[in-house]
Amino acid sequence: MSEMVKYFWTKAVNDGTRIGLTTEGQDELGTIKFAKLPAVGDDVKKGENLLSVEADKAVSDIPSPVSGKVTAVNDALANDFDALNGSDTDAAWFVDVQED
Repeated sequence: MSEMVKYFWTKAVNDGTRIGLTTEGQDELGTIKFAKLPAVGDDVKKGENLLSVEADKAVSDIPSPVSGKVTAVNDALANDFDALNGSDTDAAWFVDVQED
């Protein structure tokens, strides 16, 4: 598995698995300026690219920790990416995935 794994957390939610950014990930990437997220209904595969983030220190492709269908995308990320740069890691989530 890649080093990127420690940058992300997963937790069970009603419709599957929520994937978010850890404080370690925030520190490593720096301020996130842009994130290209999958859309609701997209299929994702474990180990394949889930999303791309553009931050102060790097542009990174993030592999998915799970396989399944995207059931939710964090609406807070539609206009800005402050939720990914704050201290509340629960708010720093990308997508929910209903696992296959």
